[in-house]
Amino acid sequence: MAGLDAVWELDFFGGARRGVEAADADTQAALENLRDVQVSLAAEVVLAYMQLRGNQLQLETARHNIGIQQHTLDIVGRLHKAGLDSGLDEANAQSTLASTEAQVPVYETAVRQAIYALGVLLGQHPGSLLERLSPSGDLPPLPGPITAGLPSDLLRRRPDVRMAEAQLFPQFSLAGSVNWVASQSGAWLTRTNRSFAVGPQANWSIFQGGAAVSAMRAQEAARDAALANYQTAVLGAIQDVENALVAFGQERIHCQSLEQAVAADHKAVDLSQILFQAGQTDFLTVITAQRTLYTDDSALALSRQNLETDLVALYKALGGGWETES
Repeated sequence: MAGLDAVWELDFFGGARRGVEAADADTQAALENLRDVQVSLAAEVVLAYMQLRGNQLQLETARHNIGIQQHTLDIVGRLHKAGLDSGLDEANAQSTLASTEAQVPVYETAVRQAIYALGVLLGQHPGSLLERLSPSGDLPPLPGPITAGLPSDLLRRRPDVRMAEAQLFPQFSLAGSVNWVASQSGAWLTRTNRSFAVGPQANWSIFQGGAAVSAMRAQEAARDAALANYQTAVLGAIQDVENALVAFGQERIHCQSLEQAVAADHKAVDLSQILFQAGQTDFLTVITAQRTLYTDDSALALSRQNLETDLVALYKALGGGWETES
């Protein structure tokens, strides 16, 4: 008696094919998980770099305003020495200058920490990039209009969606056997010598009472859970893109308004200093103009940094890599 015991994949239900697909799906899910990690890591590296350049911009903004405020302090200091000022204006100028100078160590700390973070993200010692990145650098230029593409394009790009899609493949397997009874090689393939373990004598798990039914229901529940997970991933991906698009678009408008405000603030500071020295306005006007300038200037630097980080968030929401697609 020769026997061929096997674990059959129920080919009449496409089981063997589904088993191969399930194995392929597991591999694909693992690859998409890897790609998800790669996209996340790239986003973290770029985000840390944007934070570095953004804090360097804030530092330069503070130092620029310190120069303006120091110049004003020198003017009122000379007036006070000449007996043309009670000393109040000089005290106000010193207060404004000291308040701005207090921001310098805060931004210097943030710059140093961003460099350390970049070093670790790149698998290096935290201080390995200090010499290279400590000099100030500009924030990268923003691209032109960004096209998110069709929702179907998004689903092909997002690793989490593709991983959830790969997990939709169920697998069913049942055991069975085929036997041949023969004493001579010539009788190997005769009809009377073949027997199949089917019918009433079959011992397949599919016929073992409620256990098989429970197993099938468990498979159906797993399939439904995988489908729900896929739908959640799709909706979450679309929401991520919509959130990122509106954040980037609104921040760009915010930034443009601040640019206009800072330009007007510079004119106000220059004019207030001229009028003050001509005796046509009081020093409070000068101080107010300088404080407003620094507030808006700092807000503009932060807005430019936010624009860059919003762009990173948008790229990540889109799944990354679309720039190489046709």
